[in-house]
Amino acid sequence: MSLLCCCPRAGSGLQGWGGAWRHKQAPHIQPTPASSQSQQLPSPPASQSLSQMDAQHQAEQGNNEQQQGQRGLSFKCLSSFRHKIREDNWRRQQDPGLKLHSKEPEEKKIALELLETEQAYVSRLHLLDQVFYTELMKEAKNGKTVPEEVVKMIFSNISSIYQFHSKFFLPELQKRMEDWSCNPRIGDAIQKLAPFLKMYGEYVKNFDKAVELITVWSEKSPPFQELIADIQKRKVCANLTLQHHMLEPVQRIPRYELLLKDYVQKLPPESPDRDDAEKALEMIFMVAKHSNAAIAEMERLQNLWVVYQRLGLEDDIVDPSNELIKEGPIQKISTRNNSTSEKYLFLFNNMLLYCVPRVIQVGAEFQVHLRINVDSMKVRELNDAQFPNTFLVSGKQRTLELQARSEEEMNAWIKAFRDAIDRKEKRSETFKTAVHGLEMDTPALKTEELGRRAPQWVRDNLVTMCMRCREPFNAITRRRHHCRACGYVVCARCSDYRAELQYDGNRLNRVCQECYVFLMGHVVLEDREEKHKGILEKEAAEVSGRSLLCSSLQMLDKNGKGGTRGWFVIPQDDPLVLYIYAAPQDVRAHTSIPLLGYTVRELPQENSRHLFQLVQSGQVHTFLADTEELKQRWMRVMARCAAGITHPEEGEEDAESCDEAE
Repeated sequence: MSLLCCCPRAGSGLQGWGGAWRHKQAPHIQPTPASSQSQQLPSPPASQSLSQMDAQHQAEQGNNEQQQGQRGLSFKCLSSFRHKIREDNWRRQQDPGLKLHSKEPEEKKIALELLETEQAYVSRLHLLDQVFYTELMKEAKNGKTVPEEVVKMIFSNISSIYQFHSKFFLPELQKRMEDWSCNPRIGDAIQKLAPFLKMYGEYVKNFDKAVELITVWSEKSPPFQELIADIQKRKVCANLTLQHHMLEPVQRIPRYELLLKDYVQKLPPESPDRDDAEKALEMIFMVAKHSNAAIAEMERLQNLWVVYQRLGLEDDIVDPSNELIKEGPIQKISTRNNSTSEKYLFLFNNMLLYCVPRVIQVGAEFQVHLRINVDSMKVRELNDAQFPNTFLVSGKQRTLELQARSEEEMNAWIKAFRDAIDRKEKRSETFKTAVHGLEMDTPALKTEELGRRAPQWVRDNLVTMCMRCREPFNAITRRRHHCRACGYVVCARCSDYRAELQYDGNRLNRVCQECYVFLMGHVVLEDREEKHKGILEKEAAEVSGRSLLCSSLQMLDKNGKGGTRGWFVIPQDDPLVLYIYAAPQDVRAHTSIPLLGYTVRELPQENSRHLFQLVQSGQVHTFLADTEELKQRWMRVMARCAAGITHPEEGEEDAESCDEAE
């Protein structure tokens, strides 16, 4: 077990690599001290101070580990590092191992420190790649421990990281220090190699899953556990666990930023390395920032999944685009018997879940009794002498009188509700119901114009399912019809109504149910419960109008020959997912691809075909664009989203995000 498994469950999660390293008052992940002894590869990276400190740390937390059981490391565990050591404390703890010459210039001392810690770090990478990974993979190929794919997923791209540092980064630093007397600079070398450090993003995003796999397979496969334990007993491991060694790459980028920041501060104003060193520091900072966004999104999804598990994983609730705003117990006031009963609320960005605790908590902690959409919701405080600290939540589905335990708690709930309502209203103001384009300009009529002017019909070939009930069309049992009031393409069941339309001389016309209710003022009794929107039920026209990019593309099959053509969208409010529609006006996507962690690869142009790919581990998706310019735009946007960068590029915020439909 790792010494980190006893870390308390932190609600705030893992803090980022980049931002707060620049502010001493808010340190982030604290690096574990590494050996700084100059070593010949592949010598062990353990110094006396390192092994003593980590052994003491393990001993102090051993009892807690037994209580925690076989739990794996997680991003939440890593977040506890930020409170343990101040920003520059980790370096002072290494001083006994660093043999720096006091007469040397300050900038050279820091450069030597960078070199020596890099040597120790490469030794640790050698241990991970050439010892742990190689031996575990050898046993996996023999079928004695775990599947080969499991070993690959545990170590992610550690081989690429090791090769980069041992063959490029470390030799370049060694060469620069050898030539320091005639060319005292390292900034240009780091600036040249810094872009390759983006490969750490994949490793960091996979870290939590990797540690979980170690825990799971240690329980399932005794030979796997025994082999890891055998390697950990070797002298080269310095009495540290595999999980501890795997943490080294997670901590390395913050160390680079700290050292470079100090290096730049110590450089004389006239130093020839100042400009390059400042640029290198900025590049390292951006690498940390990109990975930080991916880590934050990963933790958000982790926390969301925990909530869904507590709710029993109901299909109409589980949606990765949701955001949990607030949760907690509350008292529900009964209007019948004037009493209260304990309930539990989960407030998301788009809905309120009104729950009751399960008496027998098997599989789920709560049972969802009611779901109220945030859209059109209202909240206000009540002045009730009998029930103090009460407030009213009114939605389309239900109105609730709720009592908090204190005035402070009541104000916190009211603020959370109002924040969610304000955010929903601001998003609604930017919604567009049609895609900007020559053949897709089908704006919906304003409500007050329904029946008074003829609508622009949505073309049949732009939808593959009913725009009201979202059921797919077919040629026999569910054919296409148009609502004469709003112009939507709907099925027979959803358009089995007649209403007088003013623009058609008040004659009766076929209209959809929504328009019928509005025009006639009649309430339609539903013979089935309203279906909640699922993950893929995002209207193509709506999300296209507020997207980072959308257009027609063709997704090729595994052979790269055939494939299906569709409408591809990356929404602004869900920029880490690619949604694929059969047609540009569909109200439901048929496929979605989470972009986080993918690599965008450009393929050589062949026979005037503009090809590119999304690649992650064994998954490969190949796309064909109509033009080279469109291909480059997709590659640029997908690469940013895959790296966790959700804001538009500079200069493109006002540009049209959507291409014209074909």
